[in-house]
Amino acid sequence: MSFERRDSLSVGQSLLIRATLALALMGVALAGHWFDRGGLRDNVDGSVSFIDVLYFTAVTITTVGYGDIVPVTQQARLFDTFVVTPIRLFIWLIFLGTAYTFVFQRSWDRIKTRMISKALKDHYIVCGFGSGGEAAVTELMRQGVDPNSIVVIDCDPERAACAVVLGVTVLTGDATHNATLDAACIHCATALLVSAGRDDTAALVVLSARQLNPSIPISASVRAIENEDLLRQAGASSIINPVSLGGHLLARSSTHRGAVDYIRDLAAADGRVALHERFATDAEIGRSLRSIGPGLGVRLMREGQPIGFWEAGADRIQAGDAIIEIVQVIER
Repeated sequence: MSFERRDSLSVGQSLLIRATLALALMGVALAGHWFDRGGLRDNVDGSVSFIDVLYFTAVTITTVGYGDIVPVTQQARLFDTFVVTPIRLFIWLIFLGTAYTFVFQRSWDRIKTRMISKALKDHYIVCGFGSGGEAAVTELMRQGVDPNSIVVIDCDPERAACAVVLGVTVLTGDATHNATLDAACIHCATALLVSAGRDDTAALVVLSARQLNPSIPISASVRAIENEDLLRQAGASSIINPVSLGGHLLARSSTHRGAVDYIRDLAAADGRVALHERFATDAEIGRSLRSIGPGLGVRLMREGQPIGFWEAGADRIQAGDAIIEIVQVIER
């Protein structure tokens, strides 16, 4: 188990720190060779200058070793053994770590992203993994949705790491950008759930998503009542206002506690009953909504318009109608 925090250093700053550390280690080796230059022998001209020491330090740390300058005293050889050799190893580790981080790891991440994108189809995209987004992901999994069929988009690496723990696919990025939604394969997704935390951000996400996929169902969470029309105009299919909904339930619970408990039972996947939406079957066309079973039909959706079970339109189900019914949850 390890702690993960957002990296506060940019790529340039990270490279600068690694380069500075490597130069500092080389400086230690250079200083040691210079102060003990009497223990070195130049097989070319017999004299050891600063340039010779610099050259010897470089070829020693890089393990080249041409043999033109060699340590001849015990002190010089011990210094190369116990000081220069560890420095050489540390520098190579710095270079290898840099190459892995900025070359191999990023190349592998791009390859892995392409592989995951090709496998995505009929999946759910959740934009934002705050408290609302996490609850939505948890509820989807309670409903039996495969975690591999859920893609979470969040620009915060810490929240993204929390989503990974749940086993879902995570894309770290800004969901307001078309490139991010396109990478999440929004063109072949089943639904988009937006829980951005800010209404303006949610509107941008909905606009971008609707541009990329005009037919995808979009559910968006909104905080301010006056922004509900804004989200609807942006293209959201369903708008959830947790503040308003919570206030309604809170007020009704004072006199209708049983009704509120039943509403909560309907909304949760682990309740005894659940609201279920499906298209009418051929056998149900022409029948009234009250006569269908085994679920309890409460509403029809006809060409985007709701029809209650008490209204005249519910007396005859038509082809293409969506039926909203209350069904019993079968325990698994």
